[in-house]
Amino acid sequence: MYTFIQAHRDEHTVVKMCEVLEVSPSGFYKWLRTQSKPRSEKEAYKDEIKQKISKSFHESMGTYGSPRVHNDLVEWGYSISEKTVARRMKELGLTATPKEKFVVTTDSKHNLNVYPNLVKREFNVKEPNKVWVADITYIWTLEGWLYLSSIMDLFPRKIVGWSIGSTMKKELTLQALNMAIISRQPPEGVIHHSDRGSQYCSNDYIDALKEHKMQISMSRKGDPYDNACIESFHATIKKDLIYRRRFTTRAEAIKAINFYISNFYNEKRKHSTLGNCSPNQFENKYYQSELKIIS
Repeated sequence: MYTFIQAHRDEHTVVKMCEVLEVSPSGFYKWLRTQSKPRSEKEAYKDEIKQKISKSFHESMGTYGSPRVHNDLVEWGYSISEKTVARRMKELGLTATPKEKFVVTTDSKHNLNVYPNLVKREFNVKEPNKVWVADITYIWTLEGWLYLSSIMDLFPRKIVGWSIGSTMKKELTLQALNMAIISRQPPEGVIHHSDRGSQYCSNDYIDALKEHKMQISMSRKGDPYDNACIESFHATIKKDLIYRRRFTTRAEAIKAINFYISNFYNEKRKHSTLGNCSPNQFENKYYQSELKIIS
């Protein structure tokens, strides 16, 4: 309103415009003084910080809370506390979506062979292609359900294989496994860990694991915490993407999920367990250090 009054001062009196707009002339003149007064360095710096916070938050697709936003600002050369970042985010109305609780999606009521748990919740792996973890989750669209089968390499927390389809049949998991094998070319002895779902216990899936000389590991019955890392990824993609969108078609959802995994999650999303690196950054640092040792 004050901007309108300032722009039309040559056409109407300030008093008349304030009366029509139901504001006080004194308020207008006070605002006018603040517009002509140069900002202090402190005010300019505060505005700059808010812009950078907004940049970090929106580049993360609205998924970062104050710890990760604070890490971005430190990387960009700003000296600021996490508490201040949290306060500025509150002022800007920037809030990340809370995490979802674990939900079991696979069916373990079958007569197929199961395998012992080789991982035993030891999720801190020292090298790539030592332990892979796999699971399935669900996504709703207006055309009906979609199912996402994912495989994660535990060392960099990277999604190395995934498949999306309208059914939870074994073919879904096999496609994700094939993608992981083609992209990683794993050595013999990789531990493949999953739940006891019929897809992972199927003869075709077990044969594929044995063909590539993988060690087969499975969670205890009905215990999602035995496979917490891949469960956590599925909770994250729902928090970051699924619950923020209303997918009209399955094709629309598939496109968004593929982009999220390859262009955001693997490439950019910071992990506190990885020292606030993304999976790709963390893995690249590992290979760079290995090259230095060799040379």
